[in-house]
Amino acid sequence: MKKLILVYAILISAFLIYLVNYQSRELPASSNGNGVGLQGDIDEKYVMVTFLVGIDYWKNVVKGFEDAAQALNVSVEYRGATQYDVNEQITVLEQVIARKPSGIAISSMHPNALNATIDKAINAGIPVVMFDSDAPDSKAYSFLGTDNFNAGVTVAHKMAKLIDNSGKVAVITLPNQQNHMDRTRGFRETVERQYPNIEVVAIEDGKGDELVSGNLAVEIIKEHPDLKGVFVTEANGGVGVAKATKNLKVDNQVKIIGFDTDKQTLDLVKDGRISATIAQGTWNMGFWSLQYLFELKHGLIEPESAQYIANNQSPPKMDTGITVVTKENVDIYYAK
Repeated sequence: MKKLILVYAILISAFLIYLVNYQSRELPASSNGNGVGLQGDIDEKYVMVTFLVGIDYWKNVVKGFEDAAQALNVSVEYRGATQYDVNEQITVLEQVIARKPSGIAISSMHPNALNATIDKAINAGIPVVMFDSDAPDSKAYSFLGTDNFNAGVTVAHKMAKLIDNSGKVAVITLPNQQNHMDRTRGFRETVERQYPNIEVVAIEDGKGDELVSGNLAVEIIKEHPDLKGVFVTEANGGVGVAKATKNLKVDNQVKIIGFDTDKQTLDLVKDGRISATIAQGTWNMGFWSLQYLFELKHGLIEPESAQYIANNQSPPKMDTGITVVTKENVDIYYAK
């Protein structure tokens, strides 16, 4: 709880400094003429593009995007693939580009598949930032999201504590999505380096699906009946694994750490069937994505200094933070 309060205090302080700084500057056409800085035109439209648009996870991200739009006096739209289908996401992104919005914020379901389409937007003069899941080799100007490698490190330490630094563990993940790849790598490398008595016996593709992940857990436990822990890098899979361990009557033996704070996951944490889950700064992702797009659009940041492709350096990044959620602090994460 103290860590959470500190994170929000830092973010609020940074935002206040940010406002004071930019309100004292003479803005281009984005000023509303009344001396109020950081104001755009309601006809400016910025678009957020995701995948699996119906899931709860995106709600807080979209809320942050909308809150920033209200503060900046611009319009926003939320689009995305309805399925976990990279071709559908590319099609949606192409449609968005054709409408020439003022900027696009994208969470990419694949680290490379959207690169050409993202670069097409940049080349057309449309600012693009990534959030939540990166496309690191694209020309996008920044990435705003969880430091997913560090999140995996955090989970490794938590898992080690739960299983007394010894035993077999498994990972169920999405091996073709950058954020999940980074979480898995942070977890595996930390276990290998720091916990010699812990063995990662399986890393499997749960496809972001409750049933698939649950079935994988059953197979892993059958092969390794002494399994002590499972790290699931997304929410649906965590729910599926929790149901599977209960059906196998090993829920007291197998410790589960999930990701994100949808209601099903929180309920399972509260019941003790999921030992912990990782809360991400999802509102921050949406809010700061639009702030950064607005700055790029209005020349408050020089694109050349942000675009890593020009000098072969990494694009600017913002770590939007994580918190470990357990039975002790789970109540504060329920939507009010």
